[in-house]
Amino acid sequence: MAKVGIIMGSDSDLPVMSKAADVLAKLGVDFEMTIISAHREPDVFFEYAKGAEAKGFKVIIAGAGKAAHLPGMCAALFPMPVIGVPMKTSDLGGVD
Repeated sequence: MAKVGIIMGSDSDLPVMSKAADVLAKLGVDFEMTIISAHREPDVFFEYAKGAEAKGFKVIIAGAGKAAHLPGMCAALFPMPVIGVPMKTSDLGGVD
């Protein structure tokens, strides 16, 4: 059972988010990596975030380029810690 959920808004976020997976794998921490767009697939996102604790997740690491709301939306629904990963984008450079 995965203890950490890693989610991203699209596969274009994979180069950044895969670094978290690499660290967790080196530490021997079970994780599940998923691509979920909160604004393109809201029902899938809500099901994931609301069901993450029941799946045994202790933390979610979330990041999405050009859509900085993904970590905040996770935090609103998931009662455990959420780590938001800033994404460097051409628009705001990750400061949003």
